Amino acid sequence: MLRLALYQPDIPQNTGTMLRMAACLGLAVEIVEPAGFDVSDRHLRRSGLDYLDHVPITRHRSWAAFEAWRREAGVRLVLATTAGALPYTAFAFRDGDCVMMGRESAGVPDSVHAAANARILVPMRTGMRSLNVAVSAAMILGEALRQTG
Repeated sequence: MLRLALYQPDIPQNTGTMLRMAACLGLAVEIVEPAGFDVSDRHLRRSGLDYLDHVPITRHRSWAAFEAWRREAGVRLVLATTAGALPYTAFAFRDGDCVMMGRESAGVPDSVHAAANARILVPMRTGMRSLNVAVSAAMILGEALRQTG
């Protein structure tokens, strides 16, 4: 199963959109805390509506806890970043990959970049800063699902 990891998400509406997408596409979700909002089940239900019953969500209390889980499970971390060098369409996704999206406000720190097995990007026109994180996640995970069947 492909996984979507959200690194310290800032905006509940984006998180809700990505949770609904994950439910509809059959993806697991990893949330790396702390988030910029309350990610308790009650608050996630408000943004994820009734889709939350259809998506496995694991909350990790910190980057270190997520990284320990990931290493023990042998999960490949694919970081979506504007600092990536390889377009997501040129990357060879594998079943079991974990695609991580960074914070809307700040991306991810250098330590997360260093831990990633791959860093991919969504190519954009020169001068454009970034796409909405949920839009980027949908594009990348759509390609990952196409490749992995």
